[in-house]
Amino acid sequence: MSAMITEVWPYLALFSSAFIAATLFPASSEAVLVGLLASGTGHPVPLVLVATAGNTLGAVVNWLCGRSLAHYRGRSWFPADGPQLARAERWFTRFGLPSLLFTWLPVVGDALTVIAGLLHVPLRWFVPLVALGKGARYVVLALATLGLWGG
Repeated sequence: MSAMITEVWPYLALFSSAFIAATLFPASSEAVLVGLLASGTGHPVPLVLVATAGNTLGAVVNWLCGRSLAHYRGRSWFPADGPQLARAERWFTRFGLPSLLFTWLPVVGDALTVIAGLLHVPLRWFVPLVALGKGARYVVLALATLGLWGG
């Protein structure tokens, strides 16, 4: 039992940090992934998959927040006023669904996931695009850490 916990904890820690990092809370799943890879803890492919899954699921939480907040538009306490929302909608409409590939970007990415929820982007499009963008970031980071990219 102890050996199994020792083998599983890095993946649970990475999943948790990736999930939290994808929400509006500040966290760095990249540092956890790099640390695990540099120390030889875990296998790179499952680590990247776990980080991608956690980060994507965290983004779905943001999408759900945006979706549930949508009907509160126009209230005095709403975090964005009419012109700000209109500007965000125009920007999202201009760049469309492919902009979800950039949800891995710091600060902007979290906002994109909330905006996608506000604008009722279907999960059938949201999840694969977000997972692809976030997964690509983790792949590049893992390859660079392992000296297989740009080294």
